[in-house]
Amino acid sequence: MNLDIKLHKEDLPDQLVLSDKIAVDCEFMGLNVERDRLCLVQISTGKNDAHIVKLNRETYNAPNLIKALKDKNINKIFHYARADLLFIKKYLNVDVQNVNCTKIMSKIARSYSDKHGLKDLIKEFTGNDISKNLQSSDFGGDLSEKQLQYCAKDVVFLHKIFYCLEKILIREKRDKLYYETIKFVNTRVNLDIASFTSDIWSH
Repeated sequence: MNLDIKLHKEDLPDQLVLSDKIAVDCEFMGLNVERDRLCLVQISTGKNDAHIVKLNRETYNAPNLIKALKDKNINKIFHYARADLLFIKKYLNVDVQNVNCTKIMSKIARSYSDKHGLKDLIKEFTGNDISKNLQSSDFGGDLSEKQLQYCAKDVVFLHKIFYCLEKILIREKRDKLYYETIKFVNTRVNLDIASFTSDIWSH
């Protein structure tokens, strides 16, 4: 699979034109939002492309990227949006608008499976068997070609996965339930920021 991968320093280029539905993913130094900084944001327009933004971790000044994330007319497809949106809000100070999440879609659509990881969804819906070995690598320094390939593969399949899951949701008459659920995602992020990380609906 030939991927068009472009690495951008600090922000998306001024001349870049995005589609109205983009896939988005992030890489962090770890999973503790107070300790581990946001390093990269990857975007794909769904055409085997990946624009990887290596953020300035001193200023997090990325006006073009922030504008795209805030644009209500651009739909953003994430996988496990809760984590990415948390780091984006903490470090870019953005409430991302018009969000979809393939993990939540999968949990509602694919009740025949308990495997909802990105690797599993890519395998089922595209036939590609990707490696997640670099998931825990250092994304804060210079990026290797293997790291760039890994980052790209986290976004280039999301459009197809989204459409496949949407078909199942509609067929099983669960699409309305999903779209009602995804409205809660930014509130869930705000609860995480406020340290309410447990299930608030539990007894």
